Amino acid sequence: MASSPSARPPGRPRAGLHDVVFAATLRTVDELGYARATVERIAAAAGVAKTTIYRRWPSKGELIVDCLLDAFGPAPLAGGSRAEMLTAIIRWAAARIGEPGVGDAFAGVFSDAVSDPALRVILSSRLQDPYRLALQDALGEPENRVLFFVDVVVGALLHRMGMTGEPMVDADVTALAEMVVGHFGAR
Repeated sequence: MASSPSARPPGRPRAGLHDVVFAATLRTVDELGYARATVERIAAAAGVAKTTIYRRWPSKGELIVDCLLDAFGPAPLAGGSRAEMLTAIIRWAAARIGEPGVGDAFAGVFSDAVSDPALRVILSSRLQDPYRLALQDALGEPENRVLFFVDVVVGALLHRMGMTGEPMVDADVTALAEMVVGHFGAR
């Protein structure tokens, strides 16, 4: 009896591969730190070949950027007053950066981008620009003001993670939001 051709290509099924790799990436970064979380270790944690990762993400930096995009998801830009929206964005960023592996991955790829112009372009165009454009549209602010908002908020949150190894506590997130909303809340 002859077998009929399969509709699926040979090899392992790839549905959900990104989810598996992203979860393994954050877990590996959380357990080992950004510098020691190599693509080889991430692949082993995900149960895939290193070539499977490199086929989709040519570098660790590109993998981390896409992983961060997945971890952050869409920014909360709907409803409420301008001050409420800004506060929600700050709390959202603080919550995401405080998730296991996310702050370390963000700080690590950001640090690598300082001396890697190609990674800096990827970080800017794939991670920062979509959020910047959405914020510009939602707030009706020019690029330079939105970039300053991002610098202040993300910079403070990552600095706290880098200096203490812990996410910013809620009382400090509230204080940060009050300071930032005081400046950016008025049009």
